[in-house]
Amino acid sequence: MLDIKFIRENLEAVKAGAQKKRMNVDFGALIKLDDERRELLQLVESKKAEQNRVSQDIARADNTTIRQQLITEMRAVKEELQVEEEKLKKVMGPWRELMLQVPNIPDMSVPEGKDDADNVMAKEWGERTSFTFEPKDHIAIMKQLDMVDFERGVKVHGFRGYYLQKAGARLSWAIWNHAQQFFLERGFDPLLVPTIVRKSNLYGTGHLPNEVEDIYQTQDEDYLIGTSEVSTMGYHTDDVLEKGTLPIKWLAFSPCYRREAGSHGKDTKGLIRVHEFYKIEQVVLCEASHEESVKWHEWLNRNTEEFIESLGIPYRTVVNCGGDLGQGQVKKYDIELWVPGEKTYREISSASYFHDFQTRRFNIRYKDEDGSLRYAHSLNCTAIPTPRILVSLVENFQQEDGSVKVPEALVPYFGTDVIQ
Repeated sequence: MLDIKFIRENLEAVKAGAQKKRMNVDFGALIKLDDERRELLQLVESKKAEQNRVSQDIARADNTTIRQQLITEMRAVKEELQVEEEKLKKVMGPWRELMLQVPNIPDMSVPEGKDDADNVMAKEWGERTSFTFEPKDHIAIMKQLDMVDFERGVKVHGFRGYYLQKAGARLSWAIWNHAQQFFLERGFDPLLVPTIVRKSNLYGTGHLPNEVEDIYQTQDEDYLIGTSEVSTMGYHTDDVLEKGTLPIKWLAFSPCYRREAGSHGKDTKGLIRVHEFYKIEQVVLCEASHEESVKWHEWLNRNTEEFIESLGIPYRTVVNCGGDLGQGQVKKYDIELWVPGEKTYREISSASYFHDFQTRRFNIRYKDEDGSLRYAHSLNCTAIPTPRILVSLVENFQQEDGSVKVPEALVPYFGTDVIQ
């Protein structure tokens, strides 16, 4: 969330940021409501001050008649205060709703564009895999090797259901174990997080209100997370951190759930787009400095690039355009893996920084050297998701005899160097 004072003082820049992100916000209505809010706040504070004055006069009064007059005056002030507080309450509801719609301002380096088709390639690594035989897609490969069962998945779960089994399950565990060692060596602390959270946590990260159709809700009006970033940020709600503890670096792991409501007709087969999956997430809290955010953003994204390189899968990194940024993101990179079966790249990771957009909502602050409180900056980046990475892995490492070569980095965790 942006500070209302910042919005008012930089209104044109905030409007331009919303336009770059292709997000519609009624700033005129927001400013009008904020004018009403500020006026009512002044009235409420004035009435509270008057109430305190009369209360002190009552305490000092030694004349019964005067005391009674003051008590009558107190009742009148209290009634007036209640009226103004009720007016303020009615204004605060729609004011908060509009404030939650205001997006963060994207960085100047973010390219213009409407959607992911306008993202700009920043780098490309590895040669796109070529074959001396007719390659298969991951569905055919994994079915032939008995690594997956989609039919039973649909029977038990429904549309987009799947079972990873035997070598498919073992390969997922191998990836998790390799990722754990790889990322923990970079100074992260491990965290296993709740997957059922209160609504406030999704508002805190900015996933609500804009992504409501893609989020599963329980009968108790709680929500299932689509990324462990949500629970990890919620972990620090209302924290006042010591500056010396920054940066805080979490490696969070959880099941994740997405309804994929906005992707009707897309990727209806296979493991590209499923309702439930697992994800290891990098989350960082750092000092309130743009330079610090940029530094850690590059570091987080490079961590995942190096992890992909350790597996030997060709990839490219793109800078997301304004129209492909989320509400709170200042800048985002996507890492996309080469998928031979589709002859295209597919997203596997996103790295984003938010400045204090999320930490204001969660009230996560730290104490500076002079004792003043500042909102920390937050960042996150996918370490690795499963089962999506299996798509690129088995397609790139398929062999002519139908087997799949296991990447060297995974062999110690998988146990053999080939799946057949």
